[in-house]
Amino acid sequence: MEKKKLKVKIFDKEYSLLVENQEIAAELAQYVNNIMEETKEELPDQPKDTIAIIAALNIAYELFVEKNKYREFSIQATDKIKKIKLLLNDSRLISTPS
Repeated sequence: MEKKKLKVKIFDKEYSLLVENQEIAAELAQYVNNIMEETKEELPDQPKDTIAIIAALNIAYELFVEKNKYREFSIQATDKIKKIKLLLNDSRLISTPS
């Protein structure tokens, strides 16, 4: 896929990006900006680099939580599939004429 130029503004600074999907990149930039602005509101006396690190940690925490949810879902789905296969095998054994 061809990369396109996109200008985004995050925390009052403009960045030029090369992206494959402009809509997704713009949405991500807006999300990062929102997290940084929220962090600034919570910590108004902190320097920009501290706000950026705290915002990055908050985003990383959200990612960590979502990855764990996915991992749990995947484990549960795998277990259910195994149980279904066992039930199918058992039902074939029961329904097979001797």
